[in-house]
Amino acid sequence: MSIITVISTWLIPCFILVVLSVATWKRVPAYEIFVEGGKEGVKMAFSLLPFLLGMIVAISILRSSGALDAFIEFISPFLIFIGVPPDIIPLAMVRPISGTAALGMTTELIGAHGPDSFIGRLASTMQGSTDTTLYILTIYFGAVGITKMRYALKVGLLADFVGIIASIVIVTLIFG
Repeated sequence: MSIITVISTWLIPCFILVVLSVATWKRVPAYEIFVEGGKEGVKMAFSLLPFLLGMIVAISILRSSGALDAFIEFISPFLIFIGVPPDIIPLAMVRPISGTAALGMTTELIGAHGPDSFIGRLASTMQGSTDTTLYILTIYFGAVGITKMRYALKVGLLADFVGIIASIVIVTLIFG
């Protein structure tokens, strides 16, 4: 066994043992606090369900309505002119909304074009260079009751846009 395997096997049990030992030493009711945290977690999960359901419905409508395909068809001539493969645009549009949907699209692109293709490399780079901004804002801001998120939304979407452009430029320069 390597040292990394031993450390990774014993790290979490040792951490739990240290936490329980310190709690016992300081006479903190660790089990009761753990149960109380679990109750709060369940309450938070139920409060987030409407936000998650809204995101799932919006993503489903976008993908199944054909609006995404129509938009891509509309901008394809411009994309081809500037050297961006139109196949990558659904990933760029869905990535700020849903990480799971974006991962599925990345898997489809890599399966169709191959992992060492330009599109496969671009999809992988784009997946790692952007974040699920709308999902994060929905979950985290919804959990704490923040309703005015306009600046966070603008900055998050700008960061995603910069990540998309940077991934296209860098993959084109290195692999194009």
